[in-house]
Amino acid sequence: MSAGSGRLYVAVAAGGFRRYATYRAATAAGVFTNTVFGLILVYTYLALWDEKPQLGGYDQAQAVTFVWLGQALLAALAIGGGGFEDELMERIRTGDVAVDLYRPADLQLWWLAADVGRAVFQLLGRGAVPFVFGSLFFPVALPREVSVWAAFLVAVVLAMVVGFALRYLVALSAFWLLDGTGVTQMAWLAGLFCSGMLLPLNVFPGVLGDVVRALPWSSLLQGPADVLLGEADPLGTYLFQASWAVALLALGRLVQSAATRRVVVQGG
Repeated sequence: MSAGSGRLYVAVAAGGFRRYATYRAATAAGVFTNTVFGLILVYTYLALWDEKPQLGGYDQAQAVTFVWLGQALLAALAIGGGGFEDELMERIRTGDVAVDLYRPADLQLWWLAADVGRAVFQLLGRGAVPFVFGSLFFPVALPREVSVWAAFLVAVVLAMVVGFALRYLVALSAFWLLDGTGVTQMAWLAGLFCSGMLLPLNVFPGVLGDVVRALPWSSLLQGPADVLLGEADPLGTYLFQASWAVALLALGRLVQSAATRRVVVQGG
């Protein structure tokens, strides 16, 4: 990638950040919603951990921390939707994606840059307040070492890339489907269940637990959370996330190539 191309994608990411920063009312509503859902989950977790202390290897403070991490990362990683995929699917449906293909920029990298800008804003604008609220009013297990926080942020960045790669594949399905709503909803359900958003994946027993922890969605919440909580080796987590990121981005590149040929054929 040339220096000029790098500056282009940085500008696209900055544009994505500014775009979402303009939706102040939506951001405030999102902060309120995440805080309320965080409260519901926290009290559920407190009751569950009262009955089963050390469930999944977490103590109660770690479980509460996990809840507020989930609320901080929910919108940033678009685990329940709200990312770029709806817009890209609409552009595919209307044929406007042909304009995107004529840009002097790579389609996948363009949308990745835009989504990273969106994710950074959502993390700061929508995720930080519920996390701080939870940390102030509930017992949490937060590290004091700056190095642990730095390791956590690296895991979050890799989670952003994995999340994008998954949703990019979902969006590209619109090239073959008249309506991608079903695929999108299935992806949301998989993300909510397999990322640890509903329950930490460490709680899942036996083979089910092994399977969900091996899937790419575990890179989104479970991986970064365990790094912050001191329950996982950061380098091992990075290797797992990076492996899935490379594999999914490569698959997205192959699907994009096939989709581009389809556009050319349909366009004559």
